[in-house]
Amino acid sequence: MIDQPKTPDIQSKPSVIDGLRAFLTSDTFAYVVKRLFQGLITLFLASILCYVIVQLTPGNYLDKLRTDPKISPERLAELAKQFGLEDEPESPIAAKAWSQFWSLWGPWLGWVFQRYWLWLGQVLQGNFGYSFASQRPVLTLIAEKVPNTLLLSIASILITWAIALPLGIIGAVKQNRLTDRVLRVFSYAGQGFPSFITALLLLFFAQSTPLFPVGNMTSVYHADLSPIGKVLDIGWHMILPTLALTVTSFAGLQRLTRGNLLDVLRQNYVQTARAKGLPENKVIYVHALRNAVNPLITLLGFEFASLLGGAFIAETFFNWPGLGRLILKAVLEQDLYLVMASLMIGAVMLIIGNLLADLLLKVVDPRIQLDEMK
Repeated sequence: MIDQPKTPDIQSKPSVIDGLRAFLTSDTFAYVVKRLFQGLITLFLASILCYVIVQLTPGNYLDKLRTDPKISPERLAELAKQFGLEDEPESPIAAKAWSQFWSLWGPWLGWVFQRYWLWLGQVLQGNFGYSFASQRPVLTLIAEKVPNTLLLSIASILITWAIALPLGIIGAVKQNRLTDRVLRVFSYAGQGFPSFITALLLLFFAQSTPLFPVGNMTSVYHADLSPIGKVLDIGWHMILPTLALTVTSFAGLQRLTRGNLLDVLRQNYVQTARAKGLPENKVIYVHALRNAVNPLITLLGFEFASLLGGAFIAETFFNWPGLGRLILKAVLEQDLYLVMASLMIGAVMLIIGNLLADLLLKVVDPRIQLDEMK
C-alpha cells in the first residue's frame, strides 16, 4: 500500500474577532471603561461648578448693550428673552446691602440651577447653544478656531520635546562639566522669562526686522499662492508664536529630564549593569532612560490637556486666530454659552490626557499595573 501523504497541521491564525474578544475581556479595557465612567461623573460635577462660578460674575452680556443709546429698551427686552436673561436675579456677590446678602442666595441658586438644567438638556442633545456676541452656534465657532490652535500647540510640543530631551540627557551624562553648566544657564534663563515677556521680546524683534511677520496667520497674498506656497506662508507666520510657547516649556522639560536621569543613574541596578561591562550607551538609553521617562509621560498627559487653551498668550500677542483669543473675548464679554463650552472642552482634554498618559506608561513599563493606578 502506498502511504497517503500526511496533511500538515495548519494552525488557524487568530481572527480579528478573536483579537477584539480578547481586548474586550482584558484588564486594559476594563480600566478604560472605569476611567471613562469616572470622567463622566467628573464632567457633570465640573459643569455645575463652572456654571455657578460663571453666573456669580456681576452683570451679564446685556450690561454693555444698555449703555448704547441706539438700542431701545424694547430691543433689550427682546434680547433678554432670547438669551434667557429676562428674569435673572442679582448676583449675591454684587449685593451691596449686606443685611440682605444671605436672603439673596436662595432665589439666585434656584434660578441658576433652573438655567443649568436647561443648558445641560441642550448639551446632551449635542447643542451647546448660541454665542451672544456673534449669534452663531458655539460649536461652529470653536470648530473654526481649534485647527489653528492645534497647529500651533502641537508644533510647539514637538519642538520642545525634540530639543529638551536630548539636552537633558547630555546634561545628566556630563554632570557638572562645562557642557552641563552652559545648558543649566540656558534652562534657568528660559524658566526665568514668563511666556508673555518672551512674546513681548519676540514681538519687538519682529517689529525691528522684516524677517518675520508681526501678526496674523497668513499674508495678504495668501490666496494667490500655490499649495506649497500656502503651507510655507503659514509656517513662516508660525515661527515667532511657536518660539514664544517653546522657550519656557523647553527649559522646564530639560531640567526635569536631567534630574530624573541623574536619579536613575545612581540606582544600584545601573551600577550593576556597568560593572558587568555593558556599553555606556546601552546602560543609559536601554536601562536608565526607560525608567527616567515615566514622569515625563505623565507631564505629556497634562500638556495634551492644555493643547487648546495653553496658547492664548501667544495668540493674543501675535494676533493668531485661535481658540485662546476666542475664549478670552468670550470671558470679557460674558458670553455664557461660549465660556461654558470652552471650559467643558478643557475638562474633557484633561481627562483624556490623563487616561492616555496612564496607558502609555503601561506600554513603556509593563511592570505597572493599571488597577493599582489612581
